[in-house]
Amino acid sequence: MSSYSKLLQTKIEEEIYMKKVGFIGLGIMGKPMSLNLIKAGYSLVVMDQNPVVLEELQKAGAAVANTPAEVARQAEVIITMLPNSPHVQEVVLGENGVAEGAKAGTVVIDMSSIAPLVSREIAVALEQRGIAFLDAPVSGGEPKAIDGTMSVMVGGDKQLFDEHYHLLKAMAGSVVHTGDVGAGNITKLANQVVVALNIAALSEALVLANKAGVQPELVFEAIRGGLAGSTVMEAKAPMMLDRKIDPGFRIDLHIKDLTNALDTSHGIGVPLPLTAAVLEMMHALKVDGLGTADHSALIRYYEKLAQTEVQR
Repeated sequence: MSSYSKLLQTKIEEEIYMKKVGFIGLGIMGKPMSLNLIKAGYSLVVMDQNPVVLEELQKAGAAVANTPAEVARQAEVIITMLPNSPHVQEVVLGENGVAEGAKAGTVVIDMSSIAPLVSREIAVALEQRGIAFLDAPVSGGEPKAIDGTMSVMVGGDKQLFDEHYHLLKAMAGSVVHTGDVGAGNITKLANQVVVALNIAALSEALVLANKAGVQPELVFEAIRGGLAGSTVMEAKAPMMLDRKIDPGFRIDLHIKDLTNALDTSHGIGVPLPLTAAVLEMMHALKVDGLGTADHSALIRYYEKLAQTEVQR
């Protein structure tokens, strides 16, 4: 990059920094993400259905809006962090939605994990109003959202991505452009497949060890440094051993992601047999009343089959 290009990029980044940012969706992930933006010096206007969280953000320095349209009237860049595709569609394109209040030139960055096709549909609808769109789902769960080290995978125009890179980096350790609109959510689906299968494999291994009379925590200590070791194992094995099932990342949400993965894979002719099996395990746990538990509770499915209980 030439000196002129670097100066131009710095000027663009400074202009983004000066813009007011809207943040809609202050749940497990959205609240710490928005707080990190405030800590980084960004001016925020926020909206959520939880008045307690809104009060917390207001005390931290954010302005509060009552509708997505009101957020859009006050902000030039709007971030959404919502549970699923219908929520994003309603907030962005519905009555009193972002599109209703946004001016031409506004940028919408959806950081929810939704169906890639829906991301593309939203992008087309916004483009007709002169509003730009990036899909930028995240990975890492609540701990990494809190400490600002989560991963962000982004789909959309590369120049738009470059202009907003530092905004996204204020919330994350890794921010990667993966292609056109929808590519961010395709990447997230791939991530969720890997995470789900890792948790299932870890559950099988610890239940096997426990039933065979070997202390599962010693198995964890013995294998964590070898080829079997992973970020998933480091995060989830201690929860399994301590029998903690507070999310984290809820089974309900992982069911949503794996369902989106299978819907997408079926549409392009890619069989995902292991993903389908783990999805059914998660559905079984939901029937048992564990839909709101952390996805590490997948070990409970194996414990039920083996009639054993893993603990320290």
